[in-house]
Amino acid sequence: MPKTLTHYDSSGRIRMVDVSGKPPTPRRASASALVKMTPRTLRAVKRNPKGDPLEIARIAGISAAKRTAELIPLCHPLWLSHIDVQAAFNKHGVVISSVVSTTGPTGVEMEALTAVAVAALTVYDMCKAIDKGIEITDVRLLEKSGGKSGTYRAR
Repeated sequence: MPKTLTHYDSSGRIRMVDVSGKPPTPRRASASALVKMTPRTLRAVKRNPKGDPLEIARIAGISAAKRTAELIPLCHPLWLSHIDVQAAFNKHGVVISSVVSTTGPTGVEMEALTAVAVAALTVYDMCKAIDKGIEITDVRLLEKSGGKSGTYRAR
C-alpha cells in the first residue's frame, strides 16, 4: 500500500488523525540539533558568569516536549513517560539531543523534535547579545521505534 499524507481526508481537507482504534504500545523517539556559533561566541558562552545556558536550554526542551500538542496544531496530547534533553559543547557550537518515550496510540517524534528545536532557540536567545548570526541547523529525527511503522533510524 502506498504511503499517503495522513493529515488530509479523502477530499484533501486537513484533519487530525483518528488514533482511537490503535492499541497503546511503547513508543520512543530521539532527535538532535546543532547551534552553530563563532569561536568567540563559544568561548563567551563557556565563561558565562550568570549561569549555565546549556542547563536552561535543557529545561526549556523538556518543557517544550510536554507542550508539543499546544504548539503543533494536529498533534495529539500525549502522556509522556520520559523526556531527556542533553546539550553539550563541540567545536562548532552546541549539540542538542533528546529522547522521548511513552506508551500510547501514536508516536513521540514531534515531541523529540520540538524539544531540540526549543532548546536550540533558548541557546540562541541567551547568546544573541554577543552574536545575532548564530545558526540553528540539522534539526532532525535520529530514531523512532514502536507502532505500526516500526523502527526508523536516520542514515
